[in-house]
Amino acid sequence: MKTELVTTLKRQATKLLAELHREKEPVLITEHGKPSAYLVDVDSFENLLRRIKLLEGLARGEKAILESRVISHDNAKKKMSRWLE
Repeated sequence: MKTELVTTLKRQATKLLAELHREKEPVLITEHGKPSAYLVDVDSFENLLRRIKLLEGLARGEKAILESRVISHDNAKKKMSRWLE
C-alpha cells in the first residue's frame, strides 16, 4: 500500500487521484507522522460496503441459529408468499 503525506495530497491531489483510479490501490494519508485517512477509489469502497452488509447478514443468521430462532423452509415460504408472488 502506498503512503503519502497530507501535504502531498494537498499539493498533488489530481496526480494522486489519477494513480488511484489507474492502480486501484488504497493510499494511506499520514499527518504529523501518524495515519490519518485512507484514500480509496469509489468502486473499491462500494465493494467494501457490499461485503460488510453481506457479512453482517451472515452474522445475524449465525446468531439466530445459535439462539434457535429458526423456522423450516416451508414455514418461511408461507411467511414470504406475499413477496414471492
